[in-house]
Amino acid sequence: METELHCNRLSCRRPLTDKAVVVSLDCANELFSAAQICPACETSLTEPCKIRHPTNDYKTSVLSGLSPSLILEICGRAIAFWQYQIHQENSYQQALVRSVNDRVAQLQKQLENVVREANSEIGLMNSKVCLQPVHMPS
Repeated sequence: METELHCNRLSCRRPLTDKAVVVSLDCANELFSAAQICPACETSLTEPCKIRHPTNDYKTSVLSGLSPSLILEICGRAIAFWQYQIHQENSYQQALVRSVNDRVAQLQKQLENVVREANSEIGLMNSKVCLQPVHMPS
C-alpha cells in the first residue's frame, strides 16, 4: 500500500495528487502570494512547481545521459524527501491519536463523575423512600 502525501498546512491536510510542493495548490496560492517560502521549513522556494506524476518520456529525457551515480544521488534525494514527508505524516497522526486519547480520558472522567452523582442521588432517594411511613388505606 502506497502512502499518500498530504498538504503540510494543518488547516488543510488534503492529499496531494499532482504537485511535489508539500501543500495543495489552493493553499500554495494563498500562502505564497507574497513570498514563496515553505510553510513547513521556511526554506525559500525559488523553483517552479514540479509534476509528481511525470510521463515516461519526461523521465527518460531528464535522466538520459546522466551518470548512474548522479541518477542514484537524485533517487536518494527523492527517497529522503519521501521519508521526511512520511515521518511528518506519522508524527501528525500520532499527535491526533494522543489528542483523541486525551479527550476520551477526559470524557471518561466526566462520565464517571456523572454516574457517581446519579448513584448518590438514587441512594439518597431510596433512603428517603424507606424512611417515609407507609400509609395504608383504611
